[in-house]
Amino acid sequence: MESKHKIDKVSAAGVLVAFGIIYGDIGTSPLYVMQAIILNEIITEEIIFGSISCIFWTLTLQTTVKYVILILRADNRGEGGIFALYALVRKHARWLTVPAIIGGSTLLADGIITPPISVSSAVEGLQLLYPNIQTIPIVISILTLIFIIQAFGTKVVGRAFGPLMITWFVMLGTLGLFQILEHPEILKAINPLYGYELITKHPGGFWMLGAVFLCTTGAEALYSDLGHCGRENIRVSWVFVKICLLLNYFGQGAWLISELGNLLNARKPFYEIMPEWWLLPGVVIATLAAIIASQAVITGSFTLISEAIRLNFWPKVRLNYPSDQKGQLYVPSINWLLWVGCMGVVLYFRQSSNMEAAYGLAITLTMIMTTILFSYYLYIKRVNLWIVIVFMLLYLFIEGLFLGANLLKFTHGGWFTIMVGALVAGLMTVWLKAFYIKLRLTEYTKLEKYLPALHELSRDISIPKYTTHLVFMTNASRASEIETKVIYSIFQKRPKRADVYWFIHVDTTDDPYTMEYKVLSDEDNNDNVIKINFRLGFRVDQRINMFFRKVVEDMVMNKEVDITSRYESLSRQNITGDFRFVVLERFLSFENDLPIIEQLVMKTYFFVKDFTTPEDKWFGLDSSSVKTEKVPLIIRPVENVKLRRVYT
Repeated sequence: MESKHKIDKVSAAGVLVAFGIIYGDIGTSPLYVMQAIILNEIITEEIIFGSISCIFWTLTLQTTVKYVILILRADNRGEGGIFALYALVRKHARWLTVPAIIGGSTLLADGIITPPISVSSAVEGLQLLYPNIQTIPIVISILTLIFIIQAFGTKVVGRAFGPLMITWFVMLGTLGLFQILEHPEILKAINPLYGYELITKHPGGFWMLGAVFLCTTGAEALYSDLGHCGRENIRVSWVFVKICLLLNYFGQGAWLISELGNLLNARKPFYEIMPEWWLLPGVVIATLAAIIASQAVITGSFTLISEAIRLNFWPKVRLNYPSDQKGQLYVPSINWLLWVGCMGVVLYFRQSSNMEAAYGLAITLTMIMTTILFSYYLYIKRVNLWIVIVFMLLYLFIEGLFLGANLLKFTHGGWFTIMVGALVAGLMTVWLKAFYIKLRLTEYTKLEKYLPALHELSRDISIPKYTTHLVFMTNASRASEIETKVIYSIFQKRPKRADVYWFIHVDTTDDPYTMEYKVLSDEDNNDNVIKINFRLGFRVDQRINMFFRKVVEDMVMNKEVDITSRYESLSRQNITGDFRFVVLERFLSFENDLPIIEQLVMKTYFFVKDFTTPEDKWFGLDSSSVKTEKVPLIIRPVENVKLRRVYT
């Protein structure tokens, strides 16, 4: 109830944050949308009124109705985004993994082209003042700086984002309003008939929908950033943002009326509606807005990856927390992969007009997947089935039209983001498949069966003591079970005598911020075998070393365990006993006889795993007290070994 109240509460600070971090992508779309629609077409009233009508109804149906009014209702303890939505529904149908993986991978691929197109579109405004200026070095420098500052966090910079974006939107609305006053007839474009006639009657009109779609590409960010801003703050701020966006689009349409019969060539309607004396400040403000848009997309990618890791979609890569502010996250590997991708986009496409021809294809797939997941969410919430069907069919039809129109972009560079999305989806599929294979074939045994042997080993002074407190990380979620590999490690690999045996299991929950634990101990045997089950949300950093220390402190305070050293000389000094962690790291055994597909999956899994964060570092364990043991993962042993003994 508390999280629900929080996201439904409106505050001035919350609205300001919403302006700063949510509307970067959708807010900078006026920089390039009209130019992308008209392209090399002769400017006609049919194109002007039709395209503005399409933009108005796209922002209304797609952004306002689907995302702001409907999908923002699907919050997971106040968190949003495609993986948060998937976490809400995944227990009800396993096939929902498919739209989740496709949607998440294409959203990540979109993060490679959004920063270059936003920054390039803004910086190219300088060519109106300095026709011979080379914009590519400027764009590369700005983007590189954006990626460098990620490591230091954006807490200080973030405070300025809200006021800057408000300035940006006020500028958009003001510039557009002055043009509308000169050609008020542009307001007729609200009539959807103009859009319908453009799509159905104008030669090539249907393909213009691919460019129209660019006005709503940032809608997914509205939902993804739900946890940062709150539902009502987003809804309240969107009213102002939408008015300013529409004023600017209608203003650009009004200016185009004065250009009937001409070609745009390289001119940008966005900059053409500016007075000449305002061009330089306008370019500066546009560039700052583009930087904010890029920043939002990059940090959104970090959040997406952190959620994917906890949902077993992604390798365990290093996560950093640059500041104590909620949501501040830095993923070095993703940061520099995105930087390489952005540099490739800038150097390959060179101009924003070329990027426009490739932009939008990937994000269309994300929106279709969100529609499928949200439809299923409505179904499990027992919403009237006819309402669910109407919603799904309506938006699959609308987004299907956009997808069809965007397919034209495939050969113009759209293949790049689809290729990136396919690679990401492939890795997610392999990782999830390997997770289930390991889960299915990991052997477990009853812990109770080994309790007498553990107590006896603990008292056997003929075996050198390994440590006072021996802590094993285990995959066994049931309180009564333990992995056979753990038992093998304790008794056979090298007998490990300890005074207290701890077994720690971590469960990732569908709630984003769950932080709970249960303690299970053998009360009849002096509490020297203790199992702890942590339940952590999919957005909680797994700092097990810190969490375990807190659990031990609580148990000592409650007199549930004695952690004083059992060595006589140290016990007299009341010195705490030593703790040692053991992490079992699996490798693919040579004894496996796998089908080709499973063999490929597991070899890919272990190949990628070699480049990722080791298990001990992922769990936040102190490396000075951690022992990592390699254990073979035998999935399917070779049978009928044809080996013959030769007698001499």
